[in-house]
Amino acid sequence: EVQVAESGGDLVQPGGSLRLSCSAPGLTSNRCGMDWYRQASGKAREWVAYISSGGGDTNLADSVKGRFTISEDSVKDTVYLQMNSLKPEDTASYFCVPNPPHGRCFSRSGQGTQVTVSS
Repeated sequence: EVQVAESGGDLVQPGGSLRLSCSAPGLTSNRCGMDWYRQASGKAREWVAYISSGGGDTNLADSVKGRFTISEDSVKDTVYLQMNSLKPEDTASYFCVPNPPHGRCFSRSGQGTQVTVSS
């Protein structure tokens, strides 16, 4: 099992930047990738980004391409979501889920981290 803990959320003005962190001990040794999701109040969960084990493959939702990047530090077992040019519509709770979400990569949900983009 991989335990995750998200951090880095904050209140930021439109156009600002934040870097979210997902600490996931066991991520590298279990060869798990990672997905970032977000869920705004009253809305369905939205997939945001994916990184493969080792970081060789990444993918981003169209809504964040060109603004967000995903990366990992395999030594620290931590995945990062760098968010630039933030928009009010990026406001949501962000959470990370190891990929695949079963077997040795199974994880109980983390608390998520709140990102609020507002002037």
